[in-house]
Amino acid sequence: MDDTRDERIAVEGHLKWFDPSKGFGFIVSETGGPDILLHANVLRNFGQSSIAEGARLRVRTQTTPRGIQAFEVLEIVPPAGPPPAGAEPDAPQVPMRAEGPFHPARVKWFDKVKGFGFANVFGRSEDVFVHVEVLRRSGLAELQAGEAVAMRVSDGDRGRLATEVATWECGAVAETADRAWAE
Repeated sequence: MDDTRDERIAVEGHLKWFDPSKGFGFIVSETGGPDILLHANVLRNFGQSSIAEGARLRVRTQTTPRGIQAFEVLEIVPPAGPPPAGAEPDAPQVPMRAEGPFHPARVKWFDKVKGFGFANVFGRSEDVFVHVEVLRRSGLAELQAGEAVAMRVSDGDRGRLATEVATWECGAVAETADRAWAE
């Protein structure tokens, strides 16, 4: 027998923590109450494989025998303010947001412990440096090797670097909106 209640409501809150290797994390509701389970599949259905701690979320929830669970992500807003404790103090000087289009790219590798990785824009051979602080500002916590993303890219002192990273789906939507705004 399925004890899932049909009480599906929209809830706003912030991410307490999320561990992609475990496949879940928890949201703290603005209105209080128990933590809300956020499963990796629900996050993937929104088009993201990770999310930064402290990010604001709006989700639809349901009550199950195991507690309250998010079953749909409606919105994610990256965290504001200083980086969380333990973030790299030597973040490169990256503009808050680059002008220009999103470029389709594929992640070569990313090491969350080191705080950086590299990606390649499709059709170009040079590496693009991706810093964890840029991911955090973009609302992401980490990237997976082989993952398709959309990036705004700038030239830095030591080569090309990402100034904004979005999931593939979100980058395509943002690029379409940028083009419509420019017309």
